[in-house]
Amino acid sequence: MFEQIFIDTPQIELLQWLARGSLKQNLLRAIRLWVWLRSLYGSEGVSLHGETSDRLLLDDSFTFADWRDAFFSATHPKGEAIPKLHDLNCPCAKTTAAWLFHPKTGLVESQWQRSLITHTGILETDLHKLLQRRLFGVTRRSLQADLEILTQMGWLEYREQKYHRVRKLPFRPVTTTSEATFTNASRDELNFLNQEDLAAIAQNHSQMICGVRRLFFKLDYVIPRNTIDCVEDWQHQLRELWGQTPVPPVQLTYNSARLGKAVESIVYPVCIYYVQRAVYLCAFGQSPDRQTDWYNYRLDRIEDITPMQWTDPSIPQLLQQRYKRANLPNPAEIEMEMSNAWGFDFYLPSRLMLLRFERDYHDRYIQSTFRHDTFEAIAYQQAKRLIKQHTPLPEQQQALLKVLTDRSSQDAYYRVNYRHLDHNVSMRIRAWRPKAEVLMPWDLRQDIAADISAEFLLYLGQENHEIHTIIAGE
Repeated sequence: MFEQIFIDTPQIELLQWLARGSLKQNLLRAIRLWVWLRSLYGSEGVSLHGETSDRLLLDDSFTFADWRDAFFSATHPKGEAIPKLHDLNCPCAKTTAAWLFHPKTGLVESQWQRSLITHTGILETDLHKLLQRRLFGVTRRSLQADLEILTQMGWLEYREQKYHRVRKLPFRPVTTTSEATFTNASRDELNFLNQEDLAAIAQNHSQMICGVRRLFFKLDYVIPRNTIDCVEDWQHQLRELWGQTPVPPVQLTYNSARLGKAVESIVYPVCIYYVQRAVYLCAFGQSPDRQTDWYNYRLDRIEDITPMQWTDPSIPQLLQQRYKRANLPNPAEIEMEMSNAWGFDFYLPSRLMLLRFERDYHDRYIQSTFRHDTFEAIAYQQAKRLIKQHTPLPEQQQALLKVLTDRSSQDAYYRVNYRHLDHNVSMRIRAWRPKAEVLMPWDLRQDIAADISAEFLLYLGQENHEIHTIIAGE
């Protein structure tokens, strides 16, 4: 007997590979092929069916009839028709769900279904119907076609009117039960990455290929090295807190860069985000400046986390109310607010921004890219209407309309809802300069102009002293 072992779990990437096309259309066949492979190459000590081993007692060369007799019960029909439900202990009686969510696979049904729906777009109702179908309740011709597909994919060889196991299994996306810890930790197909295509890349390349790692993430990360251990401690403590029922509120001691001092805040910890250079705890309750209910706390600036009881009278009233109504904040609220307006500080006021890009720059670097759900190209005349609608002071409105008149109608104009004073939005606008111009709102435009003027003065040499004097108003 060959010692090739196949104990892969039916993760989406493996099923997609077995489907050889649309997984949505070929889902049941892909799952059935996975069971075929477990029956041909599975471990003798692991079973997805009854007390027997996955690997059937078959010679390395076999016929379809040999496999059928070893796989199904003795009373399984040998005709061409779809077998009726004749024996509850026969593998043909098992539903697709029973094969997939057997304890040995380590799959969590709800998470697997969510991943498949995200990957294929299949309707939840249609998926539930498929999962209740008998996976091997198919014709002999369908099973024979399964064997032919496995042969075409290199899992079997066909010669002398028999199928033969291969000495080396084909390359495929590998997920095994021995990787259960990794698999469970990366549930939802790595959807914590927030972008479906990025998650798919990570799924397909998260493991080494022929011993070589081919995927790398290079992230800006400004956390000081001397605080890395502390950040890990906070993440571990938060994980422990999130495992409790109910999740308790906490008192944070936070070294606020904005306030220039350490402050204490009582909050409900909701989730962790990595956003441009650092890791943040999104929490609801008290912000350091007490101006908002939500706040993004940078983990390396947290000095202490002390769990509290929900009966503590010092808990902010709004947080107490949400607890009593069983309506505690959750990550979905944050995601919704982030989709409503551009910016990580989702609790800041949302405002409308009007942007202009130089046409050549736009066509090279902006067109066909995704910036935000509300980032929308508009016509030149629509830009004029937006200025009139959203600039109430007559002097400011006329000034902005004059600016727009001086700009080319051939340039690219965009509108976007953004979080006013969000630092990450400001950094992106700064990176676009001078190829992009904020036309509206007025106060943001003035802040940018002042910023540019101050920066320009820094780069004036002594030989430009006269210009320096004019700009400085001396």
